[in-house]
Amino acid sequence: MPFPKGLPGEAILDSLADGLFTVDPQWNVTFFNRAAARITGIEPAEALGRKCWEVFRSSLCDGGCALRACIQDGTAVVNRSIFIVRADGERVPVSISAAPLTAADGTLLGGVETFRDLTELHLLRKAMEASYTFEDIVGKSPALERLFAILPQVAASPSTVLLTGESGTGKELFARALHNLSPRKDGPFVAVNCGALPETLLESELFGYKAGAFTDARRDKPGRFAAADGGTLFLDEIGDMPPALQVKLLRVLQDGTYQPLGDTATRRADVRVVAATNQDLERLVAGGRFRSDLYYRLDVARLRLPPLRERSGDIPLLAAHFVRKFNALRGKDIQGVDQRALAALLRHPFPGNVRELENVIEFAFILCPGGLIAPGHLPETLRPAPGAPPAPGPRTMEQAKCLAALAAMERNAGRTMAACRELAVSKDTLRRLLRRASELGLK
Repeated sequence: MPFPKGLPGEAILDSLADGLFTVDPQWNVTFFNRAAARITGIEPAEALGRKCWEVFRSSLCDGGCALRACIQDGTAVVNRSIFIVRADGERVPVSISAAPLTAADGTLLGGVETFRDLTELHLLRKAMEASYTFEDIVGKSPALERLFAILPQVAASPSTVLLTGESGTGKELFARALHNLSPRKDGPFVAVNCGALPETLLESELFGYKAGAFTDARRDKPGRFAAADGGTLFLDEIGDMPPALQVKLLRVLQDGTYQPLGDTATRRADVRVVAATNQDLERLVAGGRFRSDLYYRLDVARLRLPPLRERSGDIPLLAAHFVRKFNALRGKDIQGVDQRALAALLRHPFPGNVRELENVIEFAFILCPGGLIAPGHLPETLRPAPGAPPAPGPRTMEQAKCLAALAAMERNAGRTMAACRELAVSKDTLRRLLRRASELGLK
């Protein structure tokens, strides 16, 4: 209900930095403070008496209204992230809290909602996240920073590069970064998955063929080496390359020449090769399944890509990155991942690495209508079963930081400075995290 003119209550609410408005049971706006006018671009006199959805045009007005839900349930809604549309058409991210308004005898008088402009926070977050992006590779962990430090020098050299790491760690992304940072950046980038094609087809794909080389070869077809001329050829899953093709690839790496199928002429390949594998090539060499001479030709500059479980601190950044990506692809306006869902992500070991995390966020976009991604929007494998005890691991960001500190100390055999360097924190910060971990009973 409107505040009587002249009483301090109205002046106090007008002095708040957060927007505040009230509605009656028919959803007519009955109070609208100055901060609400500043954030929405609508003067109080223009807002009073209008339906709240006519004033705000928020991402919840078409369904899932927080104010309606709290009035119907009699419970408060706290810090839900949405966006509103200003009078000039600009979309403004806000954090809202809502509660029912009742008289002393319990009679429903309407509802009250406060909202805080998050525009500056979003701009700051985007600027921060941009500083942790290197050629589309997102992260700030020490393991990635070490790679970022040498990637330009490796890219500038003509040497063959071998990328190793588990499936889903982003090997093609690193290969593209090497290409984009190299003198060959204006040339083509061509990728081939050596494990996805049978031997005969893989050979023709790599080296091409002449007309008549085999049945149905009616015309000449250039291969991927020809397509990558002047650029970079990325050979993914190189450990699956058949032995006969390993010999031909070795020749290309040794003298830069190859022969298409059915051709007698030698072609020259002006190509920089970047290979990748999730297998242990040394073990394959020892077992006779990979040529040792090819292995040493490939293993000139080796870059090991860390699995996500070794850089769990990058999970919030990666999740925010994928939220922005799927907002653009799906035409949604999801604000991010709430703290409970983020804690579930931080608990998960992610055997599928960054690719698995991307799939989790894509799945969440199917279920999440807007606002923040909650635990109920995540795949069931990341949610505890009904009635089950809480899953082990961090349930808050504070616990996640404490566990990261404990894990760093364990990996570095208790060496404080080594753990500080890995976490990129000061000794005082590390001691505080370890002390807090002890207080919380974490192991």
